[in-house]
Amino acid sequence: MLTSQQSLAQLHGALEQKDNILPDDEKWRAVLSRDDRFDGAFVFAVRSTGIYCRPSCPARRPSKQQVLFFPGTIEAEQSGFRPCHRCQPREGGPSPKAKLVDQACRYIEANLQGKLSLAILSGQVGLSPYHFQRTFKKVLGISPREYVKASRLARMKRFLRNGETVNDSLYSAGFSSRSRVYENVQGAFGVSPGEFRRGGEGLRIQYSIIDSPIGRLLVAATERGVCGVCIGDSDRFVESSLAEDYPHAILSRSDEAMEEWTGAFAKYFDGEHLALNLPFDVTATAFQSRVWKIIQSIPFGQTTTYSQIARELGEPEASRAVARACATNPVALVIPCHRVIGKDGSLRGYRWGIKRKHALLKLEHTS
Repeated sequence: MLTSQQSLAQLHGALEQKDNILPDDEKWRAVLSRDDRFDGAFVFAVRSTGIYCRPSCPARRPSKQQVLFFPGTIEAEQSGFRPCHRCQPREGGPSPKAKLVDQACRYIEANLQGKLSLAILSGQVGLSPYHFQRTFKKVLGISPREYVKASRLARMKRFLRNGETVNDSLYSAGFSSRSRVYENVQGAFGVSPGEFRRGGEGLRIQYSIIDSPIGRLLVAATERGVCGVCIGDSDRFVESSLAEDYPHAILSRSDEAMEEWTGAFAKYFDGEHLALNLPFDVTATAFQSRVWKIIQSIPFGQTTTYSQIARELGEPEASRAVARACATNPVALVIPCHRVIGKDGSLRGYRWGIKRKHALLKLEHTS
């Protein structure tokens, strides 16, 4: 699990790399919405005032005709603009809101065995519970409570991997009882905590690998259903991906036993709809399940956006959480997250690579 600081650093790094191709219209939308995810990616300057700001600056917005965009503070100041006193764009890195959330996340991670109520967490950063809840969810896409659960689960998994008993691990991670583990993170292990502790020891997984227009494709299944579909440049890559999740499981390649599944995928690449009738054995939180169900309803040859899915969920500010649910999809193509794109039409990210996402969409549009 990435720390909150690593997650924020990766986000800003990606935005900085993107700035050269980010169109001005998208920058302007970020400015109008005061989207602090773009802080550090660019600054905007106002001709009439001679001042430049972060995209998230709380100041009143000028007309678009008065605005210039610059990659950073140096370029803005070389053009004669002064830094804003309110948003202080010279202070690089995350926005003030992101820093508050990072502070809260570090407190959570250091106090998982203690009480982590909304009142306690908001008090740590000096906000009211209401504003803290809104700010946290806007920055990370999930609620503080969901972050606490995910952090405790990640910590429990580390203890289990180190060989501790299930009981010792759940209490060390901050869960109050065994029932709380199953209540709060049902399905998050995919297998029982005991099986997870043993790295899938005794679990039998069959898999097969076929060639496809987008690379080598692995389909894996337990006796309960398909547990993985991944894509890579080589058999070694896709096999190692499976082995990382189940280091002590009994993995066996059986092209004959998996022929029904691989045959369906082969037909998909010939232009047919992917219609599989065997059950899945995948891990999912309640939020992931809701996102994946919507994604599975996207018709062949069509697309939707991260923001549209968030609106369908009744959580219009959860676009980033939707994107994370796509990135953690364990069964590529079966849950067709390649059909989810940015609201500006850009492909954004894809777990198996943007080129493969483009190829899949092209295949479906031309079939």
